[in-house]
Amino acid sequence: MNSSENNSIEPAVFEFNNYKSLVSAELELIQRVFEIRQNFTNSSDSERLVEPILQRISKIKSEKLIFEQEFNLI
Repeated sequence: MNSSENNSIEPAVFEFNNYKSLVSAELELIQRVFEIRQNFTNSSDSERLVEPILQRISKIKSEKLIFEQEFNLI
């Protein structure tokens, strides 16, 4: 592999690592939402705690979509 090929691969690897981080964060936040809802059943606190997490999950999904389009995953 010559240096120009290596230079073009590095950004792709970096972007793919970012994508993997987003997937991991999304899964972790979804798990947190599940745990909160399980521990605060029938409580208004549940939705108050969950709402910002759901907003972050939504942002992550948007960020992931950009990578999925770029890597032709969808």
